Amino acid sequence: MSETTYTVTGMTCGHCATSVTEEVSKIDGVTGVRVDLPTGAVTVTGSREPAAAEVRAAVEEAGYQLTA
Repeated sequence: MSETTYTVTGMTCGHCATSVTEEVSKIDGVTGVRVDLPTGAVTVTGSREPAAAEVRAAVEEAGYQLTA
């Protein structure tokens, strides 16, 4: 089991968190996504660590930005 935390900018409400969660959950192997709205932390758990490019694409699809 893998767990990685990323920082996402632009999320301001529960709807934002839900959008990011839904998109990141679509990545193959992801089994869970936790969003901490005040800090922008998005913790991804799964059977493998997704490539940063996969997470970045999912976050951008939701309308937000992954910080470096």
